[in-house]
Amino acid sequence: MRKALRWLLALVVLIGTVSTAGAATAAEPKAVDIKDRLLSIPGMSLIEEKPYTGYRFFVLNYTQPVDHRRPYKGTFQQRITVLHKDVSRPTVFYTGGYSVSTNPSRREPTQIVDGNQVSMEYRYFTPSRPEPADWSKLDIWQAASDQHRIFKALEPIYSENWISTGGSKGGMTATYYERFYPRDMDGVVAYVAPNDVVNREDSAYDRFFARVGTEECRDRLNGVQREALVRRAPLKEKYEAYAAGNGYTFDTIGSLDRAYEAVVLDYVWGFWQYSTVKDCADIPADAKNATDDEIWNSVDSISGFSFYTDQGLAPYTPYYYQAGTQLGAPTIHFPHIEKKYIRYGYQPPRNFVPRDIDMRFQPWAMRDVDNWVKRNARHMLFVYGENDPWGAEPFRLGHGARDSYVMTAPGMNHGANVAGLVPEEKALATARILDWAGVASEKVQVNPSAAEPLATFDAKLDKRDVQREPALRP
Repeated sequence: MRKALRWLLALVVLIGTVSTAGAATAAEPKAVDIKDRLLSIPGMSLIEEKPYTGYRFFVLNYTQPVDHRRPYKGTFQQRITVLHKDVSRPTVFYTGGYSVSTNPSRREPTQIVDGNQVSMEYRYFTPSRPEPADWSKLDIWQAASDQHRIFKALEPIYSENWISTGGSKGGMTATYYERFYPRDMDGVVAYVAPNDVVNREDSAYDRFFARVGTEECRDRLNGVQREALVRRAPLKEKYEAYAAGNGYTFDTIGSLDRAYEAVVLDYVWGFWQYSTVKDCADIPADAKNATDDEIWNSVDSISGFSFYTDQGLAPYTPYYYQAGTQLGAPTIHFPHIEKKYIRYGYQPPRNFVPRDIDMRFQPWAMRDVDNWVKRNARHMLFVYGENDPWGAEPFRLGHGARDSYVMTAPGMNHGANVAGLVPEEKALATARILDWAGVASEKVQVNPSAAEPLATFDAKLDKRDVQREPALRP
């Protein structure tokens, strides 16, 4: 449809050009600056423009309904950014599922297609939060409708093909957007997207931790984790002093003791989410004979003792709310630790959200998305990392899927990407992304192995560090 509309528009322009061919003195229309075009969209306002060579980069606010079913019930300002290259290029619609960066950056599909990039801050992450916040309006359909409205507002400007993308919770977001608005995008690239279809069934994670990496590495990690619980009393004293010195409190989770155990139980998960086998060299090899400081420092560097404080949890309230109402959350067991050392186990998302926010879990939400992907996936690519715990429950394709793929990057963690795939899959994935974006050359269409990113790698713009964030959130 988008191509047909472009053809019709081109025909109208051609007819107009022919009819005025003899008017040599006619004034040439002045090109409208892209900033003016963006700000002419109803509800769009400028926060700032930042320079970047070869692009225009805008940080914007867009007025959204709090409730897309009842738009008259109030609005809020949602922050988005636009990395503008040219309206003749395809556009990548990115969200990380959390806050949005206000510095210029380029996601991998944007580099591959050499296109524009629109990035969206997920609703209820500050400052994109209604005031007062009606938390019942934070769900995957409302967020997908945010994306739909942004797309419809920008499509008249960026009329070439669109691809949605995101990593982790952003990969989930791109998938949910496709499920609810399957006619918007020309393709979807979802990175390391968890798919917790049955929240109470998490044995896949236990199997993952029993085999990931090497036995030596697993033993080192398990040893430090166990020792941190064996030494709970002296290390809690250290934690109390650390919290007091930084003004940390524990009202949301309930106690410093609960926070301490939560940090320790995140340790092994956090290592595999953000590290690789070669990083095992930094883990104490003999945990029983390590000093308290060595155990503390190892756990703190991976899990972060500040996270389960009120101050650490507050920015992630929207995530934990969604995990406890729709997305689900993993529960794993610890066969290497005696039961007497574990008081709480993996705590549910309810424990990480202030009690004045009501939460009710909807078990049908993820089943619906999973069934839709299996039956209806079209132009969708899922990329996972072999050593990423979140990939233990991936999206899978069914008989109804068309031109869609699930690929796994060997040895990679939560930062897995197309560049990390084996050569054959890397070329195929790149070729399909180029084709979905409408920019695949004839050579690539005939021979996908010739596919390469169209834009040159930019070390600053394409920096793909995996930010060390709380382990128990994707």
